[in-house]
Amino acid sequence: MRPPYEHRTDKMAHQALMWIERLGLGLVTIATFFSLAHELARMWHAGMVGLGDLLQLFLYLEVFSMINSYFGTGKLPMRYPIYIAMVALARYLLLDMKEMTETHMLAVSVAILILAISVLVMRFGHSQYPYEDIPEQKRDLL
Repeated sequence: MRPPYEHRTDKMAHQALMWIERLGLGLVTIATFFSLAHELARMWHAGMVGLGDLLQLFLYLEVFSMINSYFGTGKLPMRYPIYIAMVALARYLLLDMKEMTETHMLAVSVAILILAISVLVMRFGHSQYPYEDIPEQKRDLL
């Protein structure tokens, strides 16, 4: 097995993919900002803020937090997308509760519970089995 980034083209491909990733995250940041501004304007014109609106704002904040974490550490903790999914499901449950059957409400609630348990399992795993440091060869490329 050859060492990582042995050839110059491997290093160039890695750097190109890193720039594409950063560009994509930048676009997600901009889109999230405009969605947040649109949502705030809608709430302002409506003259009221509901629980669904607050949960939507938390979704935007979680996306910003996830992007900030990635730019700060170069890593994307899997907990953030799971938190976003949990808040999105809670928002869905609260807003559409009147149209849902009991079985559907139970299924969404169980999905939230499964996501919460998965976060606990990941946090336990990270505390008991922490990641090793990045090898020096790869650290130079980051």
